[in-house]
Amino acid sequence: MLPRSLPILLLMAGMIALASWAYLPGLHGDFLFDDYINLPALGADGPISHWATFWRYVTSGQADPTGRPLALLSFLLDAHDWPAAPYPFKRTNLLLHLLNGTLLAGLLYRLGQLRFEPFLKQKSHTDTQRIATAAVLGAAFWLLHPLFVSTTLYIVQREAMLPTTFTLLGLLLWLHGRSIILRGQRYLGLAWIIIGLCGGTLLGMLSKANGILLPALALLIEHVILQAPGNANLQRPHGSTREQSLISDDPSQDSAQQLRFYRHAMLPLAWFPTVLIAGYLVYAGWYGFTQDISAVRSWTLGQRLLTEPRILVDYLKLLWFPRPFTAGLFNDQIRASTSIWAPATTLPSLLAISTLIAGAWLYRQRWPIVAVAVLFYFVGQSMESSTIALELYFEHRNYLPAALMFWPLALWLCSVKQSTPYSPALLTHPTSNIQRWLKIALATVLLICLATMTHASSELWGNGHDQALLWAALNPDSPRAQASAAMAETNAGHPERAVARLRPLLATQPDQIQLALNLFSAACLTGHVDVDTLDATTSALRTTRDTGSLLTSWFERAIDQSSQPACPELTLTTATRMLEATLSNPNLVKLPGRRQDLYFLQGRIALKQGDADIALADFNRALDQQVRAPAALRQAALLGASGYPSQGLAHLDHYEANHQHEDRPGLGMPRIHAWVLQHQQYWENELIRLRNTLLTDERAKNPSAK
Repeated sequence: MLPRSLPILLLMAGMIALASWAYLPGLHGDFLFDDYINLPALGADGPISHWATFWRYVTSGQADPTGRPLALLSFLLDAHDWPAAPYPFKRTNLLLHLLNGTLLAGLLYRLGQLRFEPFLKQKSHTDTQRIATAAVLGAAFWLLHPLFVSTTLYIVQREAMLPTTFTLLGLLLWLHGRSIILRGQRYLGLAWIIIGLCGGTLLGMLSKANGILLPALALLIEHVILQAPGNANLQRPHGSTREQSLISDDPSQDSAQQLRFYRHAMLPLAWFPTVLIAGYLVYAGWYGFTQDISAVRSWTLGQRLLTEPRILVDYLKLLWFPRPFTAGLFNDQIRASTSIWAPATTLPSLLAISTLIAGAWLYRQRWPIVAVAVLFYFVGQSMESSTIALELYFEHRNYLPAALMFWPLALWLCSVKQSTPYSPALLTHPTSNIQRWLKIALATVLLICLATMTHASSELWGNGHDQALLWAALNPDSPRAQASAAMAETNAGHPERAVARLRPLLATQPDQIQLALNLFSAACLTGHVDVDTLDATTSALRTTRDTGSLLTSWFERAIDQSSQPACPELTLTTATRMLEATLSNPNLVKLPGRRQDLYFLQGRIALKQGDADIALADFNRALDQQVRAPAALRQAALLGASGYPSQGLAHLDHYEANHQHEDRPGLGMPRIHAWVLQHQQYWENELIRLRNTLLTDERAKNPSAK
């Protein structure tokens, strides 16, 4: 870790204090976007107050094959039930960000030690201080960067922050074990490497899948930073052979044997998982090219691969030319590249990214610090910005990859020479007092500017209304941004502004369901939905792609509000017409889960109209699309709560007659979750409890029934 000198400790303390000040206004913000999808699991089965509910909760994750249980577990630090207050979640995220900045400073210092100190004739206090100062400064640039506000203050992106924590810890432990092996303590060093690489990778993956990149990042550091430059004339302090160049501590006669032991250990611990993840990315590419992904994406995998260089260039511009306000969470307006010429920035971006990667690798011996910063970034982006068919753009994807990005700048500001070959007397650049003070002034200005921009961005994150309006202004073509701004305007009592915002955008993007449904709701709150708005909404329902949970949640609210509508058009007749339009959408009816949603909504309408038998038929039909105990329980409970317990019992009978057709969960956390539920007999107990309740209600309704 860092040397325990007073100036370094004060610099670290200042870095943490400045970052805390910068982020403080944002702690009072609200939940956003995916927070409402992920965090309600805290109260899905009531408060998490005993072991049964605990195990159901931590195995309930659906993202990644692992389900990200460590991220879910971390949310229990902030709440045990839902709904909950956002402040504790944001506070924990900030503490985690500060921890990551501290770990990064330690990693940069250790890398600086291993890279520079072997080339010094004498390890002077001044040189050590410069290396340590550069480490803290490089970490501070990262910690205070305004781009990471959208990671730190976006609660659910703790899933991106935790893998960074475990990756930085894993790299520190791996470097510690490596040094121990090369000093001759093979098995003690091997234990540290196993803990670092295996433990860090496992914990990172249990937070988010890209934690598996830790071994690849370790190999990158090994081959760019820790191996000596290819200069046969360089006089190394431990000899001139390439094997000896890896040894950064006291040499011994069997140093070559220690080196071979270390390399053999890295084969299963680093090379194997790296090859595994590379193979997976190739497989994901093959699968994406051979399978149809158009049901949920508006682009092909080939178009995604052409688009990502443009996005990476934009990320790099945001990193090196920061600004306080960025596009934020909503980037669904980005146009996918359809060829290397369309749009025109595709080919230049592709060439720029290829040049950066190739140049960093080719010049890694001459400029190892710059090379490792560039290559670390692209390896860190390799999962989320390549062949896996994720959404095109998210700012939080830069959080870990950019960890080493500002280290070269920090070393230059501290006058540490980065190019090789080194001269033992000139590891650090000779500087005049004027140059030294100019660099100190520049570093101070940079830190203050970054902190000020982060503080301004944080203030925006603490004000949800202004944030929604600014994001809409920055993303004029984003349906998500405009729908979010429209909801903010509606909640502020100005639905007419929401209508004026959404109507022209829906005309240019007629299949965007979130625009259409929000326009209908806003127009209804003004007292009237005109024919054009109703037609535009039904047209969007007929042509939209997969809607996720938006469709069901909106229709359910509309059905519930139809008894006391905000406007004359919000009736069950209108809802039926809109639902019929949705049932004619080929993009939706080909998906069993969406068919289940649509038939369920038909049943809801019939139930609201008082026709229990039709509702029962619709619910049975919905259940047949995907036989699932949660769906059966919910639908039977709705029938019972609406005064039709006999139909509720009939629906449970239908489920029990068909439960053998229930799909088995896929590999990974879903199967573990299913095992937990089965072991606890959760669904069996819930079915018995609901059946008994319905039987009691039936007897109360019809005392003559047995």
